[in-house]
Amino acid sequence: MKRIIITGGAGFIGSHLCERLLKEGNEVICVDNFFTGQKRNIVHLLENPYFEFIRHDICFPLYVEVDEIYNLACPASPVHYQFDPVQTTKVSVSGSINMLGLAKRVKARILQASTSEVYGDPEVHPQPEEYWGNVNPIGPRACYDEGKRCAETLFFDYYRQHNLDIKVIRIFNTYGPRMHPNDGRVVSNFIVQALKGEDITIYGDGSQTRSFCFVDDLVDGIIKMMATEKGVTGPINLGNPEEFSILELAEMVIKLTKTKSKIIFKPLPKDDPKRRRPEITKAKEILNWQPSIPLEEGLKRTIEYFKTTLNL
Repeated sequence: MKRIIITGGAGFIGSHLCERLLKEGNEVICVDNFFTGQKRNIVHLLENPYFEFIRHDICFPLYVEVDEIYNLACPASPVHYQFDPVQTTKVSVSGSINMLGLAKRVKARILQASTSEVYGDPEVHPQPEEYWGNVNPIGPRACYDEGKRCAETLFFDYYRQHNLDIKVIRIFNTYGPRMHPNDGRVVSNFIVQALKGEDITIYGDGSQTRSFCFVDDLVDGIIKMMATEKGVTGPINLGNPEEFSILELAEMVIKLTKTKSKIIFKPLPKDDPKRRRPEITKAKEILNWQPSIPLEEGLKRTIEYFKTTLNL
């Protein structure tokens, strides 16, 4: 049995990771300050004797004894990370320094949940791990994009300077049950609008593309990355290489919810990437991982979750 800490453990992805690691027979410490995480995501775990919750902001040091650290703490949708951009940068930079310091002190393996946003609005498609990205360092998304890029820098400097056992993954668009209904992300936006019978809002003309990975597939990849031998640092892309336009996604949500909602178009936000698709050759070869859940099936499961939480 390992003692594992998951920062951001009450969030969308973090709560699924907590659940899976408990099922695999580990002791899990969930750390979250509930800025975007929700207690209802983990309430069903609280009676498990091997689950512990600590309400804490990782911008401040944390002193626990653990074997592994999954660092997921950070608001991940533009609505939330732009609400307090200075704090967003602090979580990625100061938070990473604190978690790396903890890993160094207790000699723990540590995984950083980085993001496809490190590629910015990419000029290379699909995006391989070797691509350095096209990021606006002073734009409204920079608090998240540059914060995550700096976190990767810190992880690799700790690896080189202190021989720390690090793992870095870059997560592409992920969706599924426990998404925050007001996170402003395209899947939750469309589903909530459709279920409420509201107009479905597309920013831009809908031709921009994304690749959508169901959360169960992603969690498989995260755990496989943590299990690799020391020296396999990444970064490794985790995402679904199947590409859909935003308009295609909206039409699929309309079909699956049987809504009478109409699609409306609004101006595209600044620095919003036009194309996003992971190159996952490394994930296939190193982790023996690739997504298996088709978008339509994953959307059905997500729609059922939102029907329940929105009482519809």
